[in-house]
Formats: sequence, structure tokens, C-alpha cells
Amino acid sequence: MRLGVNVDHVATLREARKGKMPDPVAAAVIAELAGADGIVCHLREDRRHIKDKDLYLLKEMVKSHLNLEMASTDAMVKMALEVLPDMVTLVPERREELTTEGGLDVVANQEFIEESISALRANGIVVSLFIDPAIEQIKAAARVSADYVELHTGKYANAEDENSLIEELEKIRSMALAAGKLGLGVSAGHGLNYQNVRDVAKIPQLEELNIGHSIMAKAIMVGLERAVREMIDLIR
Repeated sequence: MRLGVNVDHVATLREARKGKMPDPVAAAVIAELAGADGIVCHLREDRRHIKDKDLYLLKEMVKSHLNLEMASTDAMVKMALEVLPDMVTLVPERREELTTEGGLDVVANQEFIEESISALRANGIVVSLFIDPAIEQIKAAARVSADYVELHTGKYANAEDENSLIEELEKIRSMALAAGKLGLGVSAGHGLNYQNVRDVAKIPQLEELNIGHSIMAKAIMVGLERAVREMIDLIR
């Protein structure tokens, strides 16, 4: 099981004062030294945390695997083709949201998403789609020739009782199996933390977990290197 560390919240803290610190690029370096298998960042259209400069520097500095989360728009595709990250994860995006609220609707936006995927893959970029664990979205992801799907684990993470938790975990497990059968690589993320990650990490088809907020929250208390190492210990 691989761990991708999202550094967005380091940039969020920096932007609270509109200064230079803390630096998400420096955080990425520390995370890699602690054993992270990849670095994730979300370049939002409003540039609320990660900026263009951060992305260019991350491309230069990341030695493992750089995964750029972005909306499926012409402007974002153009940026990705300039930077050439290792992977692009297409995500839904609303300017009013505090964080990504759900998965990409591939079924409803199939034609445009397929165009984005074609342009990215033609330039050697692996493409993942951040989707809800639903069979119609899995099938649509296969139809548009995505390389990976990242299953949205938000409902699992926010489950309020044991029955809901079990139900959402089973959805993730069954959809990971379905995606694998359709030839898609499978990762997962959103809301995963040190308390709920173990059961997700046991799902055989999952290759990678992408985690940001809980790692950065723990890093405030114990330091980033230790926070990353403890998460790696949990998922492996």
C-alpha cells in the first residue's frame, strides 16, 4: 500500500497570513524523506492555497510521484500540459466549498472528461478520476479510458454509527473490486485519519491512499516526519 501525502493545508496555513511560511514544497520534501510514496496537491481555479509557483517548484523538487488534483477545464488541462506532473486526478470543484464535497460525475460529463483524458494521456500523464464508490461511475471511468479511479471515502469517514460505517466500507470494498476487474488502478482518499484508515488499507485492490488533513493536523503536535511515519505504519 502506497501513501500519497497532500500538502494543500500547508499552503492554507501560509495563506492565512499571505506570507511565505510554511512552505508546501519544503513539507513535500520532509514527507518524502519520511517515506511517503508520492505528493498530492490541488491547484484550484481560485488559487486559494496552492499557487502556480508552488506547482512548478513541486515538479522540480518531488522525487517520488507528483499527483496534481484539478478540475476538468481547458485552463487546467493547459496548465497540466505545461507542468507535466506524473499523474493528474480530475476532481469536481465548487468555489464555495471548503473541501471537495463528492466525486466527479463522469456519467453526466463523459464527453468533456474524455477529451481531457485524451489530451493528458497523449503527453504521458497518468489520469485518475476522483469518484464516488458507485458502479455507474466505475463503468463510466472505464469507458473514458481513465488509468485509475480514486474512490471518495468521505461518507465512510463521516459515518455516524457502526451500521453506516460498515455499509460505506462495503461499498468501497465492492467498488474497488469492480474497478480492478475493469482494468482500472484503484486508490482512495478523503477524510481518512489515524483512527479509521486501517480497514480501508486492508482492501486488496487498493494500491494507494491519498491523505492530507489528518497528517497535517497531527504534524502540528508531533512534527511532519513523525506524522507521516505513523500513517505509513498504520497502512502497511
